Amino acid sequence: MLVYVIYMADKSKKFPDNIPGRFYVDKECIACDACVLAAPDHFNMHSEDGHAFVIKQPATEEEESRCKEAMEGCPVEAIGNNGES
Repeated sequence: MLVYVIYMADKSKKFPDNIPGRFYVDKECIACDACVLAAPDHFNMHSEDGHAFVIKQPATEEEESRCKEAMEGCPVEAIGNNGES
C-alpha cells in the first residue's frame, strides 16, 4: 500500500522576513536558490540564516507568472500563495 503525503506551504510557519502579501516562504525552505533564480526581483536568500524569503509581491501578470514559476519549482513546496492579500 502506497501512502502519499502532500505538503503545502504553511502560512503559520512563514519566515518573518517575508514582506506582507500573498506569496511567502515557510520554514521548510532548504535554501536551494531555485526561487531566486526563477524570480530574482521577488525572492532573496537570507545571508545569515540561509533561507529564501519574499522581498517584493507581484504587481503585474508577468510578475505573478514568475512567482508562480518559483513556487512550482520549489523542491520542498516551501512557497505559498495564500498569505495576506
